[in-house]
Amino acid sequence: MIPQPIHPPIPSAPLTVLGLGVDIVEPARLAAAVVRHGEAFLDRVFLESERSYCERAGVPERCYAARFAAKEAVAKAVGTGIGGQLGWRDIEVCRAESGAPSIRLHGTGAETAARLGIRELRLSLSHSDHYAVASAIALGAAPGSQSGT
Repeated sequence: MIPQPIHPPIPSAPLTVLGLGVDIVEPARLAAAVVRHGEAFLDRVFLESERSYCERAGVPERCYAARFAAKEAVAKAVGTGIGGQLGWRDIEVCRAESGAPSIRLHGTGAETAARLGIRELRLSLSHSDHYAVASAIALGAAPGSQSGT
């Protein structure tokens, strides 16, 4: 038996792809940046929740590289790049109990996404010894849609 939702779904326009981003990072290069710039680099780019998760990982530089790639991919999908409208720490890479990665936007980044009509961000991550890759899709109502707001 399929459980019934507590509330009926809210009718809205179907979501459409508003942006797509992909990025690839070499974990060794990210590790070198940490050696070169130390804690200042990690503090500038990653939130405490991300740092805590990566430090518990078997190979932290792979975890950091995947999250760095995710932030770059999200910035590309949103269409702003990293800067005044979307900062490193506006983008949080989260992990569901299932293990699936997701994105939570904060501050100016959340405001920018809302202004651009982005209602959802999807994320995929993968990494190996030598590479970490991320792809992000920004979804929202089709431009001109009346029920997408």
